[in-house]
Amino acid sequence: MLLFLALLLIMPRTAKFRYDYRKGAVWHHETLISDFDFPIYKTAEQMEEERAQAGDGSVIPYYRFSDEIVNKNVRAAEALQLGTHASVKNRLVAVLRSVYAQGIVQDEGVRVDKRSANLSDEVLYVQKDKRASKYPVTEVYRQTDARAKVMAEVGKSFPSVNMDSIFRAAGVYDLIVPNLIYDKQTTELVQAESAERISPTQGFVSAGQLIVSEGEIVTAEIAQMLDSYKQEYQSNMGLQKSSLPYVIGNVLVALILVLILFLVIYFVDEGVLASKRRLWYIVFIVFLTALGALLAGRHDPVNLYLVPFTLALLYLRTFFRYGVIVPVYFVALLPLAIFCQNGIVLYVMYIAAGLVAALFYRSSERGWRQFLPCLVAFLVLVLIYTGFDFTGFISGNWGRTVLYLFLGSVISGAAYPLTYLFERIFKLLSTTRLVELTDTDNTLLRRLEEKAPGTFQHCLQVMSMAEMVTRTIGGNIALARAGALYHDIGKMKNPLCFVENSMLSTDPSAPSYHANLTPKESARDIIRHVADGLELAAKYSLPEEVAAFIRTHHGTTRTGYFYNKFVSEGGDPADTADFTYPGGKPQTREQVVVMLCDTVEAAARTLGDNSAKAYSDFVDRMIEGKNKEGQFDEADISIADLLAVGEALKTYLAQMYHERIAYPTKLRRRLSSSR
Repeated sequence: MLLFLALLLIMPRTAKFRYDYRKGAVWHHETLISDFDFPIYKTAEQMEEERAQAGDGSVIPYYRFSDEIVNKNVRAAEALQLGTHASVKNRLVAVLRSVYAQGIVQDEGVRVDKRSANLSDEVLYVQKDKRASKYPVTEVYRQTDARAKVMAEVGKSFPSVNMDSIFRAAGVYDLIVPNLIYDKQTTELVQAESAERISPTQGFVSAGQLIVSEGEIVTAEIAQMLDSYKQEYQSNMGLQKSSLPYVIGNVLVALILVLILFLVIYFVDEGVLASKRRLWYIVFIVFLTALGALLAGRHDPVNLYLVPFTLALLYLRTFFRYGVIVPVYFVALLPLAIFCQNGIVLYVMYIAAGLVAALFYRSSERGWRQFLPCLVAFLVLVLIYTGFDFTGFISGNWGRTVLYLFLGSVISGAAYPLTYLFERIFKLLSTTRLVELTDTDNTLLRRLEEKAPGTFQHCLQVMSMAEMVTRTIGGNIALARAGALYHDIGKMKNPLCFVENSMLSTDPSAPSYHANLTPKESARDIIRHVADGLELAAKYSLPEEVAAFIRTHHGTTRTGYFYNKFVSEGGDPADTADFTYPGGKPQTREQVVVMLCDTVEAAARTLGDNSAKAYSDFVDRMIEGKNKEGQFDEADISIADLLAVGEALKTYLAQMYHERIAYPTKLRRRLSSSR
């Protein structure tokens, strides 16, 4: 229910465009006619190009008109002493004022609009008296041209006078300097504002206008119209948040997604539904995945490439077997396929990348190799995206998308250690933790080896056997190894009670542990190793999943040897309570495997016949006997699995206990003498 409500809460409030299309492909839908007015939005490439042009110095430059320079130099001209040519002064001042009024720039020229096709079209702004006016560049003077203009205009009025000599002698040329000063700050400010004012649209489509006909090729122009129609359609539909059909649709989709998830879990591993911790963890990961898919693309669809969706599969892989995580991962990504732009393409990309990453996870659980799945997932994503991009199924900035995919992979690698936090929060058992538990250098296993070395060797044999068998049926190998290694730790509290530890006795002639005990007393001490093991498991904080092997490895079977001895000594055959293990029956395939391996490993040592048929008959008897006793009734294991377990056990025994070649006596003597 909580997952349903959470999905309903984060579902998009806008309708998804119901047409799929791509540029260059045929429009397979019915003829599309716009049912509302909408603008044609420019593509991202067009916007970037226009921004680049606007930001490339193409804004008209601004100049400040300097009254200070004009007044200073005109007053200086009026004060000139020209001697016999004093009459020239009035004309000089008039022409100088006229030239300054048009404006003078430095000889290097002005900063012009680079979009202009020719010089006559180039303009600039002159700011004078707090007002800016646009002037053609041809109407302002360069400094050299201004000096020539003043000399020529004054010379026309006095043709007989050598005006250049008078100007040089009186320093008139020094009074003709630039009075238009380039205003860099204002120019750059206007340039920035101009870039921001670029219109995002180019054209308009009216209601009733044809957009694309059925069977028509989707050209770049049609694709741009479709993109604009799609954007406006989703925006308009988003205004109808209170639309009852839309709300009902969201409710149904959320309900279907939750139903699919629980059906998938039910069919792949029904036991997950019985474990609240494991079920809540799956729900949590599915919700996080849906949250990333439904929120990341709301502002910009390219953000979806930043979301490390493959991390969801790695988070699941830490605590579940492949048979569970793959179908759950498929379901978790469904919101991505249903609601997001290019959802199917993204779904395929992340499914493929996740599966490949999961394969690399098998050999990358420790050290720096933990980051290898993230790197492999990134390479797969880039490869698949490039393929879709080349074929036109998806469009976008390739470099930007690859950068986002890389950042998503970095996030994935950085966030992966959160599994240790999740392990604590949900009280789950990770593969890494199981691997740590099977390190024989830890305190509890060292104590077992010291106090009960025979039992320790037995546990190692059972672990080796269980690993092979579990691999055959596709179970959790790490869990089976840990369960096998700890299933008999309770024996260290009373090691001499068990025959495999008889070498610990300091007096070889002393009677055995059970010599002076009644069958019931012996059975009681034997059975007690289960309770002792659970006590040690609690003391050393072993995970419940591992402690379960201690409780179930004998199930509800009887201590056969002492029960038969009790009956043979006249005991009541119906009196079985004191000879029956109180532990529960196996619940999982791994627990069944450890039960069988424990029984087979202990009993196989008593076989005198090492032939393949003897091993085959022996294993069949053991499995059939446990099955008849109902030890597998509560376990999630099939007949096919039991048959596979039996074949694996037969193979293991044949490899371990095969007959050796007996060397002839003479050959043995010859070998001895040659040493």
